[in-house]
Amino acid sequence: MATLKVNITESITLNGNNFGAKNTLSVSGVNSVNKRIIECITGSGGTQIYAGAAAAASGTFKSADVKYIRITNTDATNYVVLNLEGNSHESSHKLEAGKTFILGTPVGFDTEVAIDSFSGETIDTIKAKANSAVVKLEVYVATA
Repeated sequence: MATLKVNITESITLNGNNFGAKNTLSVSGVNSVNKRIIECITGSGGTQIYAGAAAAASGTFKSADVKYIRITNTDATNYVVLNLEGNSHESSHKLEAGKTFILGTPVGFDTEVAIDSFSGETIDTIKAKANSAVVKLEVYVATA
């Protein structure tokens, strides 16, 4: 097993003061990494970029083993809409050009309006739909 180190660095100086920060996330117990570039279409339904289930299969990750997911929009202009789907919950998020979306785990997802009614389920599918032209996404998944 290996430890994945993720470094997030913000660098900015405002009015002569440094407001930058650096944070390091250490993800232990990683046995496998899957990194790929996926072309995301503009068509109906988008492009599936992640699948999780109770057991690993061709193109599907065992949800309980997923430790880290990163999706980066490599396009310079176009955004994508990420659609996260669970058994009974669904949520969509805009990922602008050049931006990154990170999940520490696909477990613990809920779209209830009230924070006090959190039920937490597992993300089974992530789809992406490009807004006006094909977009290349870098998808990185680390598993136990």
